[in-house]
Amino acid sequence: MTADAAKPHRDTIFVEDAEVIAHDAYRGEQYVLRVLAPQCAAKARPGTFAHLTCDPLLPMRRPLSIMRTHAKEGWVEFLYKAVGRGTRLLAQRRIGERISLLGPIGEPFRPTPGHTRPLLMGGGVGIPPMVFLADAMRGDGALRPLVLMGSEVPFPFTARPSGFLVPGMPPQAIATMPLLEDWGIPSRLASLQGYPGCFEGYITDLARPWLDNLEADERALVEIFACGPHPMLEATARLAREYGLRCQVSLEEFMACAVGGCAGCVVEVRTDSGPAMKRVCVDGPVFDAARVFPD
Repeated sequence: MTADAAKPHRDTIFVEDAEVIAHDAYRGEQYVLRVLAPQCAAKARPGTFAHLTCDPLLPMRRPLSIMRTHAKEGWVEFLYKAVGRGTRLLAQRRIGERISLLGPIGEPFRPTPGHTRPLLMGGGVGIPPMVFLADAMRGDGALRPLVLMGSEVPFPFTARPSGFLVPGMPPQAIATMPLLEDWGIPSRLASLQGYPGCFEGYITDLARPWLDNLEADERALVEIFACGPHPMLEATARLAREYGLRCQVSLEEFMACAVGGCAGCVVEVRTDSGPAMKRVCVDGPVFDAARVFPD
């Protein structure tokens, strides 16, 4: 095997001088950033991310999951929360400014053919990949996705009551993400903060009655896709094991280079030949949940 063959990501990551074309603030110090980055927009897939320079005086980039793209118009959109120096500097970027963008990076979600009842679960900053995946799925009439989102800070959109009946959902869980609703994709929201219309609890607890309501043959068509904090992903992997479902998770780890050189984001993954250390940036961030969270 040649060196290049061993690094298939080498020719799929681009560096672009991306122009900020929209940057909107939401409650909870959350922001939606849209930039013109045609090469990234053309190649990005759900689950991939980009590495952005937050400020000219801050050399270390920050990894952000991609939430939406438009290949024809050439834009890429990110949802992020300002939690440290880098993202707080990024929040100050204005329309017309330029940001160095490296992307798209990583292995995407790969839905299994024939599993027509995808369950998408996003927690906090794990919401963006689920929006991207839902967007990709809405063009396939054979798929019937359900999206569950959880957050302990205000959601970065104004929730509204869903117009879709989802059998098995608790009656108080009626809040939905308007964008998904407009796409014809049912969604439900969960939180422990008492937000109106939201399920009071974790999204894994919200998924359980929906799964229980499905007939066995229909439940066998479910595949879970998840992104969020480590405890949520671990709970999601347990849920998948309990119901015997396929599950893919997108991991969140601190990164330095984000292109596989520094090995600063490695995690232990179970492989056919035994435990191995894998880089979340380029070997992931998407992994089979059973290989990351074994029994």
